Amino acid sequence: MNKGVIYMLIAGLFFAIMNVLVKMLPTIPAIEIVFFRSLISFVMSYAYLRSVRIPLFGNNKKWLIARGLAGAIALSMYFYTLQNIPLASAVTIQFLSPIFTSVLGIYIVKEKVKPLQWVFYLIAFIGIIVIQGFDPRISFTMFLIGILAAIFSGLAYNFIRKINTKEHPLVIVFYFPLVTLPLAGIYSAFNWVMPTGNEWYLLILIGVLTQFAQYFMTKSYQSEDLSKVASLSYFSIIYALGFGYVFFDEKFNLMVYAGIAMILSGVVLNIWYKNKIKGQVGETS
Repeated sequence: MNKGVIYMLIAGLFFAIMNVLVKMLPTIPAIEIVFFRSLISFVMSYAYLRSVRIPLFGNNKKWLIARGLAGAIALSMYFYTLQNIPLASAVTIQFLSPIFTSVLGIYIVKEKVKPLQWVFYLIAFIGIIVIQGFDPRISFTMFLIGILAAIFSGLAYNFIRKINTKEHPLVIVFYFPLVTLPLAGIYSAFNWVMPTGNEWYLLILIGVLTQFAQYFMTKSYQSEDLSKVASLSYFSIIYALGFGYVFFDEKFNLMVYAGIAMILSGVVLNIWYKNKIKGQVGETS
């Protein structure tokens, strides 16, 4: 496995733990959680960037702001679905983001997706549908919010790739709280719910974990093609199913495991195919 793959697997684990913590805060508004998460990210990113004397605001301000805005919208919607529908279902809908990432990447970063890769994406997508399985606990509104979260995530990932290695990863991460804090802060000021007891610890952990997750995810997208590493997020379904069962007593049937097999097959085949193409190019060059 190359660095881009390893970075994405690490980011996936941190995001999976964060998902559990968000679901453990059902009484705190999703945007308020985003506010706390952004506040912690702002402090950590600012402290590090100043300590190593890296310019805070970077050079590609247009794309950095666009990435921050798209990420803020995506995260707020995603947290809302995490709180209101089963964990595995919320994560499953979010798994549409790699598909939107690849589709949008054709127009934004001009990356090509081979016809056979679309077949692999289709296999993974069918797996998502199998797992989703017409769950009556998910309303059309919740499903639509989840879809929109995935679309905006795809936009954010493309903006990261557009920036590529022109910016330090933490500069890209820094723009998320820079854009999000004013927006989430204004909303939270009028809809504030005071955290109590362990909720404070959970909010802090969410901020710290997602900071590290964002860093490794950014490094991954800077290191590899979108269509390759974006698909690795499908592996998080294993975490979602396991954590959902252990912490929230979410039950699953054999069809769910069939869906998992389809998703993993689509991911592995996509990675294998990308490596094969690169190998062939290397041999002819």
